[in-house]
Amino acid sequence: MTVATAPAPPVTRPPSRGPARRGALRWLIPLGPALVLLVLFLAGPILWSLYIAFTNETLTGSASVNSQFVGFGNFVRLFGDPNFLNSFLLTFVFVIGSAVIGQNTLGLIIALLQRGRGRVTRSVVNGIVIAAWVVPEVVAAACWFSFLAEEGTLNVVLGISQEWLYTAPMVAVILANIWRGTAFSMLVYSAALSEVPADLVEAAAVDGAGPVRRLAHITLPLIRRSIMANLMLITLQTLASFGLIYALTGGGPGTASQTTPLYMYEQAFRYFEIGYGSAIALVMLVIGALFSLIYLRLIKVEDA
Repeated sequence: MTVATAPAPPVTRPPSRGPARRGALRWLIPLGPALVLLVLFLAGPILWSLYIAFTNETLTGSASVNSQFVGFGNFVRLFGDPNFLNSFLLTFVFVIGSAVIGQNTLGLIIALLQRGRGRVTRSVVNGIVIAAWVVPEVVAAACWFSFLAEEGTLNVVLGISQEWLYTAPMVAVILANIWRGTAFSMLVYSAALSEVPADLVEAAAVDGAGPVRRLAHITLPLIRRSIMANLMLITLQTLASFGLIYALTGGGPGTASQTTPLYMYEQAFRYFEIGYGSAIALVMLVIGALFSLIYLRLIKVEDA
């Protein structure tokens, strides 16, 4: 008598990871040189600056050869330094006045005024605004120096004798940076406004909504992602602004326009305290990251 036995279940083998690995390598091999360059020229200097921020490294003297680890000594000195606190306050004023209020608002206004205009008008306005953006910072500083100097264009037009770069240096650098950087915000908002449905705006106008109400309740809500992205980009750009201020005022008179990037440059390359200057740079990096996180969080809240 034979007893029938059930056939053994088929042996299941885990899927081979070979194709997945080959697919990953197919992507990594072309990106390899770029990744190596990023590590060498981006991650490397950042990590090195992070290290020397905790040392007493200098450009000259014994500390340039045998630097010592000082822990948080540079940061304790930093937050107790009135010159750093003054530069941080000036940087905050510069970013708010130049980027958040100046470039952002003026760029939006120019983009709104160009909406619906002819191609020739838009080309002329875009050309004028973008021309200020593409000139080097040194050239822009020279233009504003000739405009605001004691014998400059502004005093000749007003019929007065006033040295604006000495009496109001922060106002001068804020205006110069707005003049130079507004083109970026204008281009961002021009692209965003082109995506706003024209029939929706026309329907609101037919219902009796005025220009202000259409802007507040239709246009701005529809381009809020572009607003947040633009604010994040111009904030980070303005936070690190150096060349324009250095060429226009040099941070003076005294420290009246010495923002944090200029103070960092002074400590690192004029007084040769590389460790202390790197600590300032690290604080600026953290501040920029915080600004980015805030804007990204606001974008996520808007999406939700």
